[in-house]
Amino acid sequence: MPFLRRVATATAATALLGGASWVARAAWGLPVALGASQRRLRPTVTGSSQFAEGKFHNNLPTPALAPANARDGLLRQWHEDRHKGLPGGPIPLTVPEVPEQAAELAVTWFGHSSALLEIDGRRVLVDPVWGERVSPSPLLGPTRLHEPPTPVESLPPVDAVLISHDHYDHLDLPTVRALVREQSAPFVVPLGIGAHLRRWGVPDDRIVELDWDGATTVAGLTLTCTEARHFSGRFFARDTTLWSSWVVAGPRHRVFFGGDTGYTPAFAGIGARLGPFDLTLQPIGAYNDAWHAIHMDPEEAVRAHGDLGGRVLVPIHWATFNLAFHRWAEPVQRLLAAAEARGVTVVVPQPGERVDVLAPPPVRDWWTAVGSADDVPPGRPVAAPARVRRLTSRRAGSRG
Repeated sequence: MPFLRRVATATAATALLGGASWVARAAWGLPVALGASQRRLRPTVTGSSQFAEGKFHNNLPTPALAPANARDGLLRQWHEDRHKGLPGGPIPLTVPEVPEQAAELAVTWFGHSSALLEIDGRRVLVDPVWGERVSPSPLLGPTRLHEPPTPVESLPPVDAVLISHDHYDHLDLPTVRALVREQSAPFVVPLGIGAHLRRWGVPDDRIVELDWDGATTVAGLTLTCTEARHFSGRFFARDTTLWSSWVVAGPRHRVFFGGDTGYTPAFAGIGARLGPFDLTLQPIGAYNDAWHAIHMDPEEAVRAHGDLGGRVLVPIHWATFNLAFHRWAEPVQRLLAAAEARGVTVVVPQPGERVDVLAPPPVRDWWTAVGSADDVPPGRPVAAPARVRRLTSRRAGSRG
């Protein structure tokens, strides 16, 4: 019996130590990844007309979540439907072919909201996220469903880096550090995000912070910070930094970058003042009734494109991270149906694919063959990345 007690004690101690080690690894680097404190943010943000009572506000009432009495249902959905957003197979990638000289108007989509714009011979990188996990923790949070199509180090020199807001799937610490090393372009950001960047080692002379309707000129391009309907926050404190969409205007062409937003009538005003636009990049994924005010669904993305006076629409904010409960390919399927009904020109590149916007190619369906993990019959092997395959097999096992 004493021997058994010693074994039990040793086993318990090992488990505790292992648990403590896992917690330590999960929390590694957490304070830095969270960004600047509210104390450091306050001097930058308090002068904004969008800032009141200690936080930023949308111009429309915008609940970030469903009312409290609906949260039990949301938690149940999170448990039961989380797997629906996984792909049923590998997501095809294209190795980017970026010319030495930037084109008149082109876009290379890297997945989610990350893209490289070519406008009137200049280049602008938007919401670059190359990290493996969109989370402050190296062990917790959504992981990529496909690898980056190209290393961040292989990007050509860019003239500006635009950030829409401070959520982890749009502002990624490892990517920022890589861009500080590899590029010399300024980071043009909404108010408050500069404090995060300074903490992460971005030189002050490479940071431009703007309020809504503020503008700056970089390499002959006018970058205007425009209204969005969203929220911000990298931990418990919310709305301490501003969120935005962006207008990139050159001498000959104009692009609207939606970033991450719910639908708002403000798009019509942006179109009237700063449009029309040769290209709009509109978020179409991660929608749910519980947060309809802060994420557009595909039909709203088409509506916003029309409000803005857009010519070609490229969908973003889908395919790369599992952030909602809809099937993996559903956003683009709904988008194309809505666009056809309205006569909207849509281009859906594979991650890594470059598109000449002045001569847009016909839509090529590459997503149907991937499908959703939810459509794969239990027991059938899924040819997917390892982490997707593990989750899919776990789901199939739970059904059996």
